[in-house]
Amino acid sequence: MLSLAIALSAVLFSTLGTGAAQANPARDAIVAAFTAQAKADNPAFAGFSAAAGNTLFTTKHSGGKPDTPSCSTCHGATPFATGETRAGKVIDPMAVSKNAARYTDTEKVDKWFFRNCRSVLGRECTAQEKGDYLTFMISQ
Repeated sequence: MLSLAIALSAVLFSTLGTGAAQANPARDAIVAAFTAQAKADNPAFAGFSAAAGNTLFTTKHSGGKPDTPSCSTCHGATPFATGETRAGKVIDPMAVSKNAARYTDTEKVDKWFFRNCRSVLGRECTAQEKGDYLTFMISQ
């Protein structure tokens, strides 16, 4: 079992290109689950892209609510900035380097992807999109 965990960590480390400072077993497990789903959705899946995650974060989309056209609308212009909800609640930075607790609780990750993807895109995000987004935030 230990060798499986070590092998999985090695694969995730090489896939994500993250440094040890961002390594976290709970976060790695979340990314691994998105990887498995992305492979199931697309047998040609070749890994997640931080660049695609950055594009998802900053692009203004047209399918969701008009007052939340992009992730950065509420989360700030960069992952290093604090954001603010439409109700005025402060949102801590999204970058893992600024908030080590980010993306370590599966229930929270699922809850916020479900809500925010519907708000911004007008639909649920795919596993590819979620993995790209996390890869970008983990690299920041």
